[in-house]
Amino acid sequence: MDLRAELLKSIWYAFTALDVEKSGKVSKSQLKVLSHNLYTVLCIPHDPVALEEHFRDDDDGPVSSQGYMPYLNKYILDKVEEGAFVKENFDELCWTLTAKKNYKPDRNGNSVVSHQDAFKLWCLFNFLSEDKYPLVMVPDEVEYLLKKICTAMNVELNSCELDDYLSQEPQGQGGLTVWQFLDMVNSGRFLRGIEQEAISMAVEEVYQEVIEDHGFDLHVSRVQGYLWKRGQLRRNWSERWFMLKPSVLSYYMSEERKEKKGSIALDKHCCVEVLPDRDGKRCMFCVKTSSRTYEMSASDTRQRQEWTLAIQTAIRLQAEGKKSLHKDLKQKRREQREQREQRKAAKEEETQRLKQLQEEKERKLQELELLKEAQRQAEILLKEEEQRRRQQHEEMQRTLEIQLREAEQARASMQAEMVLKEAEAERQRKRILELEDMQERLQEALQQEVKARQDEEAVRYAQARLLAEEEEKLKQLMKLKEEQEEYIIKTQREKQVLKQEMENKNKCLEEAQKQLEEVRVNRQRVDQDVMAAQRKLRQASTNVKHWNVQMNRLMHPIGPGDKRTNVSGGVFAGYQPLLSRRDSSFK
Repeated sequence: MDLRAELLKSIWYAFTALDVEKSGKVSKSQLKVLSHNLYTVLCIPHDPVALEEHFRDDDDGPVSSQGYMPYLNKYILDKVEEGAFVKENFDELCWTLTAKKNYKPDRNGNSVVSHQDAFKLWCLFNFLSEDKYPLVMVPDEVEYLLKKICTAMNVELNSCELDDYLSQEPQGQGGLTVWQFLDMVNSGRFLRGIEQEAISMAVEEVYQEVIEDHGFDLHVSRVQGYLWKRGQLRRNWSERWFMLKPSVLSYYMSEERKEKKGSIALDKHCCVEVLPDRDGKRCMFCVKTSSRTYEMSASDTRQRQEWTLAIQTAIRLQAEGKKSLHKDLKQKRREQREQREQRKAAKEEETQRLKQLQEEKERKLQELELLKEAQRQAEILLKEEEQRRRQQHEEMQRTLEIQLREAEQARASMQAEMVLKEAEAERQRKRILELEDMQERLQEALQQEVKARQDEEAVRYAQARLLAEEEEKLKQLMKLKEEQEEYIIKTQREKQVLKQEMENKNKCLEEAQKQLEEVRVNRQRVDQDVMAAQRKLRQASTNVKHWNVQMNRLMHPIGPGDKRTNVSGGVFAGYQPLLSRRDSSFK
């Protein structure tokens, strides 16, 4: 802690004491008196002109701490010289101003500490308080100060009771104010059964150690207490009273320090190491010098940490040429608190992060459950849809089977009809045979031949037309089959939508098949008619030839020994070209 910061702490108490209305501002007249007293106790040459000029009466009203700081820095703190004034007088001035307003001891005289001891505790509080305003002392430093006072009185501090008190006491800015600290000491809760004189001596000892020895003469500070030490020759353990100074660690038979048993010179070549527990001793550590190693044991881990830290600091101060121990110890404790707070903050941050991760995990699990439920619902719907499609497919298959049976029945009926037609054709053939037997008249046969030829031409024309229609029907049938195949494929994908269209196509196909069958039947019928006409024509031709021969015979009787002549003339000669045309047409 530098001189300016230490002086500002005490001045801050004086300034707040003058702020009667607690508005953060002090009248110029009071600041003028305060500045004059600071000039005096800090042994600074007075500057009446600057004092009157800065605090002259005007309409600006009271001055805040920020408004007072420029004058305080320029005309007072910048002119302070270390060692040129008595620090205790300066602290007494600020204590007098602030104690008059804020310190309220027991009016019945039952206070644990006297007014002078309260002043020293106030000085100790300022030294150990945090470097931020309003000034507070963190619980660790409160415990440290009370433990030092109890150690000076050979009394053990009840840490649990202190923790309970600090947990119940309202703390602003993370610590106790000096007035809360003094009220706690005056309550006697931690110093019960101890005489006021013993408390005064302990406070004085700690004050001398921390404040006076830490003061601006830069004397050596001290750390002391009981430790177990192991002998070098006999290697036995003995309890000794140790006292640490910046350059030497001395140990005595008892705390009265009447019989000194030895000392350990500390320099930059020394070091401190923590040792594992052994030989029934715990919390062990050693101090290594260039000539010897000293083994010691503390009562607990915290005491070992305090001793090792103090000895290491003393060694470091010797190496750096410094003589202020408590400042470095305080800085070390502050660094340790900051590290603990950082670890605590990191732990809280990690806990928060883990909590967020847990919440995110729970949210993801909920989403996963929702997705699983949605998947189950989708599977159920898919199964239902598949079942519905299967039922539709089965229904359609049954429908197609029914239609197929109907088609088979229609085919069977058509076959029966064809049998009937064949029977009819057989009757027609019998009729034609009957017509062949009819040899009535040649003229009638000729007329029948002409008519047969005309019928043949008509039948051929009808046959060609039927063949064309048959080809057209076949093309339509193939096209319908292709469309049916396409519709069947589409029906597999969208069976419900194309069901009606497939039925219509099937009906069309059936009608086309029926028409095709009818065309085939008509064609067969026409073929049969053509064949019948051809047979009639052949029969007629045969009849004509027969009658020609008969007529020739009748016209020219054959004599004995006459050559057979080819009768080319006669009544039927004019029919030969007609017969030739008929035969060629049949070929």
